[in-house]
Amino acid sequence: MEIRYEKHWSGWLNRDMEFKIYGSCGKPVIFIPCQAGRFWDFESFKMVDYWAPWIESGKCMVFSIDTIDNESWAAIGADNRRRIENHEKWYHYVVDELVPYIKHIAGMANGHDQGIMTFGASMGAMHAANFYYRRPDLFDGCFAISGLYDNKEFFGDYCDELVYANCPCLYLQNMPDDHYYKAIYNSQKSLIVCGQGAWEEPLLESTRWLDTVCCQKGIHTRFEYWGYDVDHDWPWWYKMVQTYLPWFLG
Repeated sequence: MEIRYEKHWSGWLNRDMEFKIYGSCGKPVIFIPCQAGRFWDFESFKMVDYWAPWIESGKCMVFSIDTIDNESWAAIGADNRRRIENHEKWYHYVVDELVPYIKHIAGMANGHDQGIMTFGASMGAMHAANFYYRRPDLFDGCFAISGLYDNKEFFGDYCDELVYANCPCLYLQNMPDDHYYKAIYNSQKSLIVCGQGAWEEPLLESTRWLDTVCCQKGIHTRFEYWGYDVDHDWPWWYKMVQTYLPWFLG
């Protein structure tokens, strides 16, 4: 498997941002680490082993990226406005700076332009879903595992326009029925999965909320609920990847 390390300056974040690329061609996938994780987690937590059949066969290439969660969602007790402004800068780093580069690399490798799939677990799932639902014109697939899709756990009752813009449960709930994004969602593949075991309770509640919203709005996202023995932990996430990647990538 070809693995490359890269570091690029971000104007949005005013710092260097690191990432790794796994594979040399195929569907571009962004992997977003768990809360306060790092770009090397795809490898250090062995998730790469479960994606390897698709990476090595040229069906996908994975871009494992960094977040700034410790300055935003995970910075509990800091000024809420500053936290969400930091997140929004990171969002724009990904959308405005990283995505064009990924599309260039993938386009050169594959010979054509295509959308990008998002993937993550825990807080990575929240980010993966948010990118997908905010910009389905850029992200044409989403695989989110055991995530939170609202603001309550990290921001409590605080909800300004930026918090709202990053909470799929809220902005999808209020999306006009004739919004053109709905047709885009419904032409693409998105999957939200959650266990019902240890440490999953708040995530399960948020997943069910998003499920209800999507049903009410006619948004065709697939929701799957695993058993009461399925905990919020990597071994179960590996099993989910093995189960569902064929649906996405064949």
